[in-house]
Amino acid sequence: MLNEIYEQPEVLERTILAESSKVRRLADHLKRREINLIILVARGSSDNAAQFGRYLIETTTGIPVSLAAPSVFTIYKADLKLERALVVGISQSGEGSDINIVLERAKECGAFSIAITNNANSTMAQIADESLLVHAGPERSVAATKTYTGQMMCFYLLASALAPNNIAINKIPTFVNNTLELRSNIQNLVDRYVFMENCVVVGRGLNYGNAYELALKLMETCYVVAERFSSADLFHGPLAVIERRFPVIFFAPNGPTSKSNLLLSERLNELHADTLAITNDPRIGSISTCSILLSDEIDEILSPIPFIVPGQILAALLSEAKGLDPDKPRSLTKVTKTI
Repeated sequence: MLNEIYEQPEVLERTILAESSKVRRLADHLKRREINLIILVARGSSDNAAQFGRYLIETTTGIPVSLAAPSVFTIYKADLKLERALVVGISQSGEGSDINIVLERAKECGAFSIAITNNANSTMAQIADESLLVHAGPERSVAATKTYTGQMMCFYLLASALAPNNIAINKIPTFVNNTLELRSNIQNLVDRYVFMENCVVVGRGLNYGNAYELALKLMETCYVVAERFSSADLFHGPLAVIERRFPVIFFAPNGPTSKSNLLLSERLNELHADTLAITNDPRIGSISTCSILLSDEIDEILSPIPFIVPGQILAALLSEAKGLDPDKPRSLTKVTKTI
């Protein structure tokens, strides 16, 4: 898991280089089709990447994005009107049975389809009209890391091609490389959380998917019961579970979500929660119990990939500190097939 975390700058560079021209051609085709709806279908970490993709595409292009409910197709056999829709399947292996059924049914309903996958020869890649490939090489760790951020990069490429304004995605691999240098800082935090059994993970907007992803990593590798929320949703009831020393991990980039992140930090401080902020906002870092401080050069729109990396490292190191093996989580396999 740690080795694959450290491969991410190269994976991101390769994906940008290999897929950029394809995405530009694809965007021209989608514009000619007058696509006015995008539907994303995924499971697990890929679904968390889709959560990110939804925020990114809607905020940069104005095209509405929906997360598919696969059961609508696989169980209820519904016919949807998708003639001007783009349906995107996201899967590391490309062999998720329900995801592939959705792509097949969506095409029958008139949609244009794209596969985002790490496997060019997968069933998904054969079904879809077009594929965007994550150039990660084999991912042996059950807990996805490099394919998660690679999928996010594919969404950046797609949004950059469809959006009227440029997104500086070429900066992201460097930001990730710099973030990897924080490993010793993260290692110093591990002993504090080695007996953690429950926590809440919070992220809003572009980092909402990261809250789900870090919670999943903690559940997969550390067997921690990790609930995940947006900061807004946390105030609508779940805040009642927060008490003295209760662990809260939250993503707090400097940018449009700063105000709500600061309000959350202050409220958690009042409740004497044990807060760990992954942030590049010094104000939030100063009032949090602990913080992992990233570069202030990272704009919020570029923050999701570099910001998840400290969470990945934390999960891997914490798993080892708990006497577990992050590469062999119980009850799990690399490819999961559901209907």
